[in-house]
Amino acid sequence: MIERFRRWFDYEQDAHAKVLASFDSVPLEHRSKEEFQQALTLFAHLMAARRLWLYRFGAYPEAPKEFFPKDVTLAQLHEQLSHVNAIWAEHLSRLDDAQIVKTFEYRSLEGDFYRNVIEDILTQLFGHSWYHRGQIALLIRSLGGAPAVTDFVYWTREAITTLR
Repeated sequence: MIERFRRWFDYEQDAHAKVLASFDSVPLEHRSKEEFQQALTLFAHLMAARRLWLYRFGAYPEAPKEFFPKDVTLAQLHEQLSHVNAIWAEHLSRLDDAQIVKTFEYRSLEGDFYRNVIEDILTQLFGHSWYHRGQIALLIRSLGGAPAVTDFVYWTREAITTLR
């Protein structure tokens, strides 16, 4: 099962890189609009959520200071993505099937305590990314840009020359 999550992580790295590249498709005159900053904030939120779970798992030294960081730049997001990807790759490389079915206890942002199976947390993280990438795509399109195609089936499909 851990191989599934590693594969999803490879897909997610590619999808996130495509989303960051799609910001460049927004015409310069629209990049000062609120919607552009909203899209940047949503992407920064994805990175903050990823860092938060790394922190909870003990793989990152501190929790993010903001969960929806404002006034982030595209350059900062490229840097954050590279940093978070490296730490997640390392963290996932240490996990095995026996570990991801274990129960994990943590404290929520509101201060309450919860437990989940690690597999459920990893699944949530990928679903969370899909959700916000869709929101970013809508914002990019509304600004005259070309949203990234990040559907999983596009990433996994193989071209064939003839049907069987």
